[in-house]
Amino acid sequence: MKITKLTTYRVPPRWMFLKVETDEGVVGWGEPVVEGRARTVEAAVSELSEFVIGKDPSRINDLWQAMYRGGFYRGGAVFMSAIAGIDQALWDIKGKVLGAPVFELLGGRVRDRMKTYCWVGGDRPADVIAQIRARMEHGFDTFKMNGCEEMSIIASSKAVDAAVARVAEIREAFGNTIEFGLDFHGRVSAPMAKVLVKELEPFRPLFIEEPVLAEQAEYYPRIAEQTSIPLAAGERMYSRYEFKHVLERGGISILQPDLSHAGGITECVKIAAMAEAYDVALAPHCPLGPIALAACLHVDFVSWNATLQEQSMGIHYNKGGEVLDYVLNKDALKLDDGGYAKPFTGPGLGIEVNEELVIERSREVADWRNPLWRHADGSVAEW
Repeated sequence: MKITKLTTYRVPPRWMFLKVETDEGVVGWGEPVVEGRARTVEAAVSELSEFVIGKDPSRINDLWQAMYRGGFYRGGAVFMSAIAGIDQALWDIKGKVLGAPVFELLGGRVRDRMKTYCWVGGDRPADVIAQIRARMEHGFDTFKMNGCEEMSIIASSKAVDAAVARVAEIREAFGNTIEFGLDFHGRVSAPMAKVLVKELEPFRPLFIEEPVLAEQAEYYPRIAEQTSIPLAAGERMYSRYEFKHVLERGGISILQPDLSHAGGITECVKIAAMAEAYDVALAPHCPLGPIALAACLHVDFVSWNATLQEQSMGIHYNKGGEVLDYVLNKDALKLDDGGYAKPFTGPGLGIEVNEELVIERSREVADWRNPLWRHADGSVAEW
């Protein structure tokens, strides 16, 4: 069997799917994208295709190394996301050829179901109580929300009080009948992270995500020393080599690699194993589409330290396209009460992509961009 063609489809709300074809008619699907830079990743997929077209798709490890090491300059969001989508599609093909789900090819399951959580509150967290209640009606009991709006490097007490008050309202409304994580989204500087974690500690959030930007990772252990709240990070780290430094320094309790950004299934299985060696939990980042979610779940099902899985059904970004829109066998991604995902039974990634709808929606799709925020003084703020 040989790989014959790679085709990308940019689809709403902000995703890109990849179809990898073979000369024996077996097709695999992946999801290579950087949110807001889909066209850039599309170009990278096209360039990397020279390493895979005409090659045997079963040699996933060799193809991964060729794509990664075949260029003198490597790593980063764009290249690793392109590799990730191709890698996912290769695993999909391999599973279909062998008639088994990907998790079986990775050694089999370590759990019977996987806990997921959902987003509430939007970019500027609002209506959080009402949104949690609405999700609870669908069986969810674990959530994530943005912990604050834009925040200056030294923020006002008013901004801090607003963030803390929102969390206090949640605990007052629901007690410990729910759990929630707080995403600082890289909006908080190291000086303000110190203030916020102290103020938020009495409300016992499940975790604080990206307490500071990944490029300020040297602060993770310092912040961790100041709080009992578990710290989570990893969505803006793209290979085991970046995660290696974070694990060595300590401070992070939950690693969050993204299966569509950090080299795909092949790389993230290794990252998960590294995390386990450091007694660090795994909670893959996934505010993306169904192929990315399926890839995450396969890694979750073979990783003992996997504890939570993000999923984007109903997330505020999903305008013009929902996760299950693009899936024919929707029951494969059905979540049980409590937000648990069950193991896939179909071969490969276990989902059947609605190719007809993918092609139709890809014909007219707007380029998604994250907003550009500014502080009151006009300087650029972290979104």
